[in-house]
Amino acid sequence: MRADAVIIEPVMSEKTTVLREQGKYVFRVDSRANKVQVMQAVQELFGVKAVSCNIVTVKRKPKRQRVAKGYTSAWKKAIVSLGKGDTIGIFEGV
Repeated sequence: MRADAVIIEPVMSEKTTVLREQGKYVFRVDSRANKVQVMQAVQELFGVKAVSCNIVTVKRKPKRQRVAKGYTSAWKKAIVSLGKGDTIGIFEGV
C-alpha cells in the first residue's frame, strides 16, 4: 500500500492538540493499514522518525435525522509518537 493511501487526513481537535504538545500526532488512516505501515508512511511523507504507533478503531454510532435512522461510518485512527525534537509542519502551521 502506498504511503499517501495509508494516511487519509490529520485529526484536528482539542484532545489532539494536547497530545501534540507531548509529541504525539493523530491521523485518520485506511482501515486495512497496520502499525508498521502507518509508521513507514509517516516517515516517508513527513521526513520524521516515528518511535511508536497506537491504532484505535472508532466504532459506528447511531444517528437520527427526523424519522430516518442510520449510523455513522466506522473508521481507524492512528496515534503516532515522534522522536525527541521532531515535529510535523502541517500541524504547526508551517
